[in-house]
Amino acid sequence: MKQALSVVFSVHNEEKLIEEALKSVSRIADEIIVVDNESTDKTIQIAKKYTKNIYVHKNTPNSLNTPKNYGFSKAKGDWILSLDADERVSPDLAEEIMGSLRNFPQSTGVSQTSVNGYWMPRKNIVFGKWIQHGIWYPDKQLRLFRRGKGKFPEKHNHEYLEVTDGLGELKNHLIHQNYQTIVQFVDKMNHAYTDNEAEVLLASGKKLEWLDAIRMPVSDFILNFFRRQSYKDGLHGLILSSLQAFYALLVFAKAWERQGFWEYDSKDFARDVKIELKNKGQEFSWWYTKEIIPWFLKPKQIAKKLINQIRPGLA
Repeated sequence: MKQALSVVFSVHNEEKLIEEALKSVSRIADEIIVVDNESTDKTIQIAKKYTKNIYVHKNTPNSLNTPKNYGFSKAKGDWILSLDADERVSPDLAEEIMGSLRNFPQSTGVSQTSVNGYWMPRKNIVFGKWIQHGIWYPDKQLRLFRRGKGKFPEKHNHEYLEVTDGLGELKNHLIHQNYQTIVQFVDKMNHAYTDNEAEVLLASGKKLEWLDAIRMPVSDFILNFFRRQSYKDGLHGLILSSLQAFYALLVFAKAWERQGFWEYDSKDFARDVKIELKNKGQEFSWWYTKEIIPWFLKPKQIAKKLINQIRPGLA
């Protein structure tokens, strides 16, 4: 027997995106709940075409998950699917969710009766392209859970849902129509994430050093571009890795600001910076040798082998 599904949205000024999101779940949702965070555009008017369950919540940009938890408290379904306005449930994912709610067996290694939530891969479309590497894929999200078994901790804007025990995994994609413009990326980075992350960094008790102004952004670039292979996404991967490095620098700078713009006492600051940049340059070269050169040469090596195989037949 199918169990009822409540789909919960938390939105703020999403008139350009909300309708496609609502359409993507209209066939599978037994109930749609929209928590509106003081929108001033046509978001509510559009949402009313799909549901009467609209609740107004104070806009809390430094605690984006607070209104989501509020929406969960209003849900009546056996299961809750938490979505943002820029996310769409793909047709294949919709079928898979419905199958799960009918208690169809899943290849999760967990008995169906004990599953309280499901992870699902998210396909991020950034600047018009599906980004398949770096932090962007498979970008698994825990979004489908039994009512009463999950909530956000409300400690960090990038946090995951916490679900009580028993987690399964779905195979099909949640589509994320992520950043469409550079301005949108930088604006969200500045106003929705880095303030919150700077506060979390300081609350963790970490002692900031001047070296972190170099280490944090360079380490983030290396992590994404090399270790997580964003170079395979071409120019998109390079730009996104660079923006992620800027994100890390902005987190450091905002934490530094909150500490009163302290100064680093050095007799030769330029020399100290040069030494650290040299160290990071060596790390950069190591990763380039490890990742880029083998990836670049592999097609050439394959072609060479094919040529060597063909040549004897031509002799």
